[in-house]
Amino acid sequence: QVQLVESGGGLVQAGGSLRLSCAATGSILSINAMGWYRQAPGKQRELVARITSGGITNYADSVKGRFTISRDNGWNTVYLQMNSLKPEDTAVYYCNANAAPRVIVGVRDYWGQGTQVTVSS
Repeated sequence: QVQLVESGGGLVQAGGSLRLSCAATGSILSINAMGWYRQAPGKQRELVARITSGGITNYADSVKGRFTISRDNGWNTVYLQMNSLKPEDTAVYYCNANAAPRVIVGVRDYWGQGTQVTVSS
């Protein structure tokens, strides 16, 4: 099975930085795209950043200029560098992958367990 393991969350003060990582494990045939989503208490889950297999990135307007998504060359790990954090960035951050597993024909979305990011004012 394909699993996404997230790490790097924590509690920081406003203006600080965190770096999230997401490692994809399992029998993966290919990955089309990976991204980070977040869900704050009482709010809907929203896309934060995404990167395709071709290296194309897109970001939510609220994080442009502050967050950077990247991946290693082997596509096993993606990162989200978060700078100039604001209290409104507080949320559970989820890693997402659109991937084709070896044991199943076709592609599907996979989700990590989520990592808490808390930014104090």
